[in-house]
Amino acid sequence: MSQRDSLFVLALLLLLHSSSTKPLLPPISTADLAALHEIKDSLADIPSGTTAAAFFSTWDFTSPDPCSSFSGVTCSLRRVTTLTLGTGLSDSPGLSGKLSPSLSKLTELTQLVLFSGIVTGLIPTQLGNFKNLRVISLTNNRLIGPIPTTISTLPNLHTLDLSNNQLTGSVPAGISELAQLRVLVLAGNRLTGEVPHLPAQLLHLDLKSNKLSGMLPSPMPSSLRYLSASMNQMWGPLNGLESLSDLVYLDLSMNHFNGAIPFSLFRPSLSSMLLQRNNLSGGVPPLLPPPPSPPTYPPGSMVDLSHNFLTGELSPVLADVESVFLNNNRLIGTVPKLYVESVYKGTTKTLYLQHNYITHFPVEPGSALPDSVSLCLNYNCMVPPVGLTACPESSGGLLSRPLCQCSVFNNGSSIG
Repeated sequence: MSQRDSLFVLALLLLLHSSSTKPLLPPISTADLAALHEIKDSLADIPSGTTAAAFFSTWDFTSPDPCSSFSGVTCSLRRVTTLTLGTGLSDSPGLSGKLSPSLSKLTELTQLVLFSGIVTGLIPTQLGNFKNLRVISLTNNRLIGPIPTTISTLPNLHTLDLSNNQLTGSVPAGISELAQLRVLVLAGNRLTGEVPHLPAQLLHLDLKSNKLSGMLPSPMPSSLRYLSASMNQMWGPLNGLESLSDLVYLDLSMNHFNGAIPFSLFRPSLSSMLLQRNNLSGGVPPLLPPPPSPPTYPPGSMVDLSHNFLTGELSPVLADVESVFLNNNRLIGTVPKLYVESVYKGTTKTLYLQHNYITHFPVEPGSALPDSVSLCLNYNCMVPPVGLTACPESSGGLLSRPLCQCSVFNNGSSIG
């Protein structure tokens, strides 16, 4: 062996020796590993009685690489960036326990998800430490207490979903400062107070099934596409909705809103408008020329204005909607023929007009409804054509109103 070859072999042996004695960097930071230990200690799998593997069955801390072996954990550059707790599968009952404040040690986290279970306790205020956090989804559990105000300090938060828990207190006013927030879902809690100002770029807002009061915030984010605040205690006029030209879903049902419905809401792009069981008044707006026929609503469209105080004659503006609920109002006159044609074509599959003061439904004698159609005309100022209507049980058994109510109402009296 030449001297040159001997030097090469010696250098190679020294390199192998140094690499075998130098400790390898762990695949996850020690701080994050310690946080995962504490998170697991604070939670537990609910026994399922099925053969499905428990969520924490993969959390083996003797594993050389938790980033690749732990369910729900994703890493980047030795730091945990995504933490999903629970499988989310239909045959999994989820997790129990509490959310550990040690979550705050995962300072590079961008997504925090907790699937359905019975996790209780407070939402850790330390969530405000996650400056990179974009998604917080802690749904369908038993979390209690207020929404931490520290959430309002997250500069990159895009989605906040805390729905279907037992949260109390008010919606933090600092929500309006979240410049990146696009999705806010707080439905199914016990929140009280008024809705604060909202981020100007919000796309999706769901506040249904709380105890919120007061008026709609003003101005409303003009970018909104989905707005639900049903089953609350809110009141006042529907001011501010006129400017929501991108709105495709609106549900403000079962509140105490009053005043007229903005005419701009009667458009096909708003394919679901649910305003039932409020104190709304005024009428259904007329068709303005053009067009000479009603606008074309998409399949699955629904407009529910039932159980309000709408008056006047019914215009054809909703004649192309698939499901129309105008029952329990104070509408009068003749139903426009366009509704009749839409029902018989099967375009409108549900048309409920019961409990109004309507005097005529212009249908040809002997006509038969398509099997797919539900039409109810009971308890109006006419006798519905025999065999024509198919009413829900809640409509009552009376076919028409007493004549005295019809005559007094048409003379301008406000009979309910």
